[in-house]
Amino acid sequence: MATEQETRPTEVTMEEIVALCKRRGFVFPSSEIYGGLGSTYDYGHYGVLLKNNVKAEWWRAMLQERDDIVALDSAILQHPRVWEASGHLEGFTDPLVQCLGKCKKRWREDHLREAVEAEGGDPDAELRCPQCGGELSEPRQFNLMFETHVGPVADEGSTVYLRPETAQGIFINFKNVLSFARKKPPFGIAQVGKSFRNEITPGNFIFRTREFEQMEMEYFVPPAEAQKWHQHWMAERERWYTELGIRPDHLRVRAHGEDELSHYSSATSDIEYLFPIGWSELEGIADRGDFDLTQHAKFSGEKLEYFDQQTKERYVPHVIEPAAGADRATLAFLVDSYEVEEVEGRQRTVLRLHPRLAPVKVAVLPLVSKDGLPEKAREIFQDLRRRLPTEFDEGGSIGKRYRRQDEIGTPWGITVDHQTMDDDTVTLRDRDSLEQVRVPIEGLGDELVGRLEAPWRTPKLD
Repeated sequence: MATEQETRPTEVTMEEIVALCKRRGFVFPSSEIYGGLGSTYDYGHYGVLLKNNVKAEWWRAMLQERDDIVALDSAILQHPRVWEASGHLEGFTDPLVQCLGKCKKRWREDHLREAVEAEGGDPDAELRCPQCGGELSEPRQFNLMFETHVGPVADEGSTVYLRPETAQGIFINFKNVLSFARKKPPFGIAQVGKSFRNEITPGNFIFRTREFEQMEMEYFVPPAEAQKWHQHWMAERERWYTELGIRPDHLRVRAHGEDELSHYSSATSDIEYLFPIGWSELEGIADRGDFDLTQHAKFSGEKLEYFDQQTKERYVPHVIEPAAGADRATLAFLVDSYEVEEVEGRQRTVLRLHPRLAPVKVAVLPLVSKDGLPEKAREIFQDLRRRLPTEFDEGGSIGKRYRRQDEIGTPWGITVDHQTMDDDTVTLRDRDSLEQVRVPIEGLGDELVGRLEAPWRTPKLD
């Protein structure tokens, strides 16, 4: 965990990350040929693979490594009463001001006052537009939910909302899960899915967007055990990031002050990461109490409680919620793994991603495009790809291909050369150490799978 003195930004800039993502096919601006649409992004091939690996590791931690959590995939469109009960319809708003001068931009008033205070100014003084210095309008409340309609007629009765969080889909399914899952508190319901928020000031690449993917788990506990499980999940979620390669000194846990707590929360702590933009939330772990189940029971008329057959006790469980963003986590892994170094007098850009997160695990590279090497390399490629994500790369010099694979984070490279044709061995190159060793083709798949599952430590910690 970071010390109090550790407040510097990471070595990499956001501009470098954005450039790499576009150059290597991780992330593109959405609708770019039409000039783009603010804060919306499309994931390219390697971005899809990387984010899918982040989500897979989250599922692995939630389901594969535990037996007290079950999965759910709830609908994006839910009954409008869901958002009345949760408080989103009435309270999910931000104070919005608009520039009355040249730029006409909209700003969140609370963010502007925080920025003034951070610079040593008076947060209660009259605000000016930070873009052009123009006068600002009076603040008005701005609902962050996207509104749409179901059915053929856009009348009042057909109004629905794109969900602003995945959590409510879990709460309204609590009774369904309880009936089949044979679980009793403490137990959890986990899901990964898209959420939508009409943010006034999104930005900083994929850090804050209007459409994003969440990884949320609601852990239902006896009321008396809430504090214990809140502490447990804070430690558990911080461990998850460090085991996947995030440097501990780039993480910290920050408890919310009384003025920051959501209306449903009795305690919330954020796991923060030292992004290029400074310390910012990576994941929140909240003690939501019994607010959600109580509200949905009230609005729906259904009992949402647990009956303990042994003690004959009936109670509404309290909820501990670790809530992470898949996009934000992906960005953190990209930032933390990015490094530029000099190797043999030449600059090398490398993503030192944990092998389990890397989009491609191994690249098969024929040294030259003749003498039967490409055909032999293809045979090896076809064999390896059945066991782990593998890429065949024969374009350009071997040095350029190594650099290309380094930039997408591929942990291992297999070079097929003339010696291969003589003795069925290949050169196995390690991305991080740059060590190259001769290994036999026979057993190569087992060797790589073993390396993939072995404990790993980022070279940045050495």
